[in-house]
Amino acid sequence: MEMQILVLFGVFLITVFIGVPIGYSIALATLVVLAGFTNTPLAMITQNCVSGVNSFSLMAIPFFILAGNLMSTGGVAKRIVNFADTCIGWITGGLSLVTTAACMFFAAISGSAMATCSAVGAIMIPEMEKKGYPRPFSAALAASAGSIGVIIPPSVPFVIYGVVTGTSIGDMFIAGFLPGIMMGIAIMIACVVMSKKYGYQGASSKPTGRDVWISFKDAFWALLAPVIILGGIYAGIFTPTEAAVVAVIYSIFASVVIYREMTLKQLYAAFVDSVRLNGNIVFMVGTATAFASYLSLKQIPVLIAAFLTSLTSNPIILMLIINVFLLFVGCLMDNIPATIILSPILLPVALECGLSAVQFGVVLTMNLAIGFVTPPYGSNLFVATSISGVKIEAMLKYVLWFIGALLVVLMLTTYVPFFTQGIVEIING
Repeated sequence: MEMQILVLFGVFLITVFIGVPIGYSIALATLVVLAGFTNTPLAMITQNCVSGVNSFSLMAIPFFILAGNLMSTGGVAKRIVNFADTCIGWITGGLSLVTTAACMFFAAISGSAMATCSAVGAIMIPEMEKKGYPRPFSAALAASAGSIGVIIPPSVPFVIYGVVTGTSIGDMFIAGFLPGIMMGIAIMIACVVMSKKYGYQGASSKPTGRDVWISFKDAFWALLAPVIILGGIYAGIFTPTEAAVVAVIYSIFASVVIYREMTLKQLYAAFVDSVRLNGNIVFMVGTATAFASYLSLKQIPVLIAAFLTSLTSNPIILMLIINVFLLFVGCLMDNIPATIILSPILLPVALECGLSAVQFGVVLTMNLAIGFVTPPYGSNLFVATSISGVKIEAMLKYVLWFIGALLVVLMLTTYVPFFTQGIVEIING
């Protein structure tokens, strides 16, 4: 059994390090072990790939991706940024706070870290540079604040986790709301500290009430989007999957009819980009399901759980070990396959430590979200690099501040159930 585990994860890690796409790496590792160590028909891989993506809940993913793409190009993201700038742009380090607040708003629409980083970063990085902020700082901030996109609901990884573990996706959305806000506040505090340290100033004058009102009216339809999406879910009007469809319809309505900033060519491009990204995600979900099925077949999660619990009986230390492990995984792997593979392995351990399935889902996703800004995989760093033209090495000086702030929130989320499960219990009555 030890040899099978070694070969399984060894083939996977080797293929990832030599540049094989993660979906193919997962499939190849599963294929090698099945062919070399078992009599299980190889058709099991295909069967599990199909069953893994044959889920109504997973239909939410392409629609949330499409909604995010539509809003990032249809004027919605720009108006959210303008409104945030009017309200808090005058504070010390104002534009950095605006960037963070805009990422929080956009996270409540897109459900994706990379979409949030791309939409807000494309607007704010050049604007911050004009106001005297170093471009590496601006890029690092967009990458870090963009990670909130998978915590504040709706969240694509929450949908994946809910499908894999059988946890209520609605409860996951509720549980992620407060930790997502805490992440935003933590990044804002880091921004203020750095702004005072490095001398980054806010706008020269405070806005008048009239300025705020004008900005609010212009951004009203953009700000209404998360209210409709999340309000409909929490009020029980529609499911998360139905909410994703509503988000797409509303995005098209706001971008084409209200703001009239999206052409048919841009609309087509948004659909094409969404199809491509969803294709990558669905392929990874399918192969990762086959991978996880093999793990379950050989009871590898049970063995790993037994190993972890043998290290210590202290739940505080055990959860600390799990967090360190997940942070390491986040440096090397995309959050979606990591969620599918690790959820069934680590959830039993987390339950023994006293966490609920909902709380652990948020903790796991937050760990992997921090991985968006940790090399070498750090996908948000690559997005920020492509937008800003800044090398990753230049960003790291600032990224470390934001990682430190996010780690504080991670510890609070791990050890204080109120921020996740407690909120769910209050809202569900």
